[in-house]
Amino acid sequence: MNKEDAKKRIEKLKAEINYHRYLYHVLDKEEISESALDSLKNELFKLELEYPDLISPDSPTQRVAGKALDKFKKVEHKSRMISLFDAFSLKDMQDWEKRALKILSAKKLSFYHSPSLSKEGVGGGYFCELKLDGLAMSLAYEKKIFKQGATRGDGKVGEDVSNNLKTIESIPLKLRTPKRDEFKKIGLSEKNIDLILKVLESGEIFVRGEVLMSKKTLEILNKKYKKEGKSLLKNVRNGAAGSMRQLDPNLTAERKLDFYAYALVNDFNFKTHEESMRVLKLLGFKVLKENKYCKDLEEVEKFHAYWEKQRERLDFEIDGIVVKVNDLKLWPILGMVGKGPRFMMAYKFSAEQVATKIKEVYWQVGRTGVLTPIAFMEEVNVGGVNVAHATLHNMDEIKRLGIKIGDTVIIERAGDVIPKVIKVLPKMRDGSEKEIKIPEKCPMCNSKVHKIPGEVAYKCINKNCYAINLRRLSHWSSKNALDIEGLGPKVVEQLLKEGLVNDISDFYTLSEGDLKSLERFAEKSADNLIKAIQSKKEIDLAKFIYGLGIHHVGEETAIQIANFVFPPSGNSEFSDFKNGIKDFINVFKKISLEKWEEMDDLGPVIAKSIYDWIHDEKNIEILKKLEKNGVSIKLRKIKDKNANLKGKIFVLTGTLNGLTRSEAKAKIRELGGKSASTVSKNTDFVVAGENAGSKLEKAKSLGIKILSEEDFNKIISS
Repeated sequence: MNKEDAKKRIEKLKAEINYHRYLYHVLDKEEISESALDSLKNELFKLELEYPDLISPDSPTQRVAGKALDKFKKVEHKSRMISLFDAFSLKDMQDWEKRALKILSAKKLSFYHSPSLSKEGVGGGYFCELKLDGLAMSLAYEKKIFKQGATRGDGKVGEDVSNNLKTIESIPLKLRTPKRDEFKKIGLSEKNIDLILKVLESGEIFVRGEVLMSKKTLEILNKKYKKEGKSLLKNVRNGAAGSMRQLDPNLTAERKLDFYAYALVNDFNFKTHEESMRVLKLLGFKVLKENKYCKDLEEVEKFHAYWEKQRERLDFEIDGIVVKVNDLKLWPILGMVGKGPRFMMAYKFSAEQVATKIKEVYWQVGRTGVLTPIAFMEEVNVGGVNVAHATLHNMDEIKRLGIKIGDTVIIERAGDVIPKVIKVLPKMRDGSEKEIKIPEKCPMCNSKVHKIPGEVAYKCINKNCYAINLRRLSHWSSKNALDIEGLGPKVVEQLLKEGLVNDISDFYTLSEGDLKSLERFAEKSADNLIKAIQSKKEIDLAKFIYGLGIHHVGEETAIQIANFVFPPSGNSEFSDFKNGIKDFINVFKKISLEKWEEMDDLGPVIAKSIYDWIHDEKNIEILKKLEKNGVSIKLRKIKDKNANLKGKIFVLTGTLNGLTRSEAKAKIRELGGKSASTVSKNTDFVVAGENAGSKLEKAKSLGIKILSEEDFNKIISS
């Protein structure tokens, strides 16, 4: 930027900053966030630093201001560490509440009174917690002694960081044994108290919580590191995460971390979540005193608004609140959808925002051919991360915001979400801005671009497009699909460029000789990749469906489809499916569009996408080639369709010693039975392990046959 351009930009910046200062301080209005305004001031400051002779007395700047992860042992969590769905407005929270009420109303529960939205919350109210910005941890105690602590990881498997967690003073190395009177003061029954004391003395306790670094600690450490010439910590979250990943516990100890508990995983038959929080405190854990019960969404909104304004006075960072249905007996009824629970929601605060300038817009071609506009911007730091790219989503969004190339825009980034443009500052324009145009031809293959009927998307319809093919091939070998070790995007691109693969079936025709001629492929690495590919010839049905890359079909939807078409019970109305892809083709082709639309949570768009995909002959040819090359589909087989368990409904309660809960459920499905989470008049058997609770009592009242673990083992072994 030359001096003349800098002068024009400075004048624009001064005018924009003064405009927003007036709105905020005089009219008590706010069009952009404080952080976005700060980024405009920062740009002005840098330009004036470069051209000091352009500084004028009226400039706002002149105002007088009043260890490597793979070294840790892997740990499988006893129960999945869940991810929460996000809400960003009261409307989002009301929609969540309506969905929960609809589910509960459909169940026609005898103990549950459906409330009015304006009167009371689901189950009589919510427990609201500050959403801590740290690192989620799972702690395990055996006979009161700290046994192990692990990071969240992928929710199923985390890293063992026990030694580092021991350095945190607020994590008890031995659980406190509360007196009976203490339990009674918080409203627990004798039965509850007996159960907790029994598990404390002879069982395992599992606790979830957040490891934090305080703002004060971050400040002290960064001053120290600056003097020592070390890299500074970006923020408290970065500091906490980095501290837990130190291989040397002494380095973690100097970080002075903290821990707050937010969940007691054991089933102690508590009535409410609030009750479980009180017990955690009695056991010796720090629990946020700011958390509180809210009877309805009106109170939730007040709690959210209060802490969004007051969060700066806390010595730790929060990015929202977590709203949980307080009545615990409703949790299993509301259940999960995808990877998240229906019984709680993360109600986020306004995301951090900054201003930057769009330099160019390019179009990215996805695996289904859809073109997505991506903004290339002047690099800025938002939420502790430097970013230079943001998605513009589609042309409708571009038109809605009025975005042009060269515009100064506000971008926002919430958590780990990809940054997005949320506002244009039109008064910053100088006339050099350009309209964003839809490309007439695909940027990768030069084929014509078409608008998809009924959608906002534009698409390259050339099914042989290099970009589409590359992403489709990479998707097949990706972690959540077949997870073929060594077959990452760069290797896939190399194979595609050399003409060794054209579709997913070609992976299974590769030989060592094909690979040895390629750059960076030695004899051993070529042999390893061929073995890795060949080891993935027998594929789980859900992963097979996901790996095909059907438009709109994600990982969770693929599991739903697999269970819908070929249920684990084997009682499929569609086919006597074996393992062949030929059967897969025949069954999927027989299913009408109407039948797909009947599937729970699928919807007409996804239903049509599946229907169209299986009726495309080019896709059928690829499936046939996969079968020809030795690929088969793996199902959970039914041992005996005439077994006594066929059609029988089981409910598991309490702790089983010989099997995990998931293993027991899998065994029931293998033998033709069904596993349910709640006891009803339709239940055939209740399997009662140690510390069985309310489900056992309900089974007795309904006269349902109760099996001990020994009885259950005899049935499944016979």
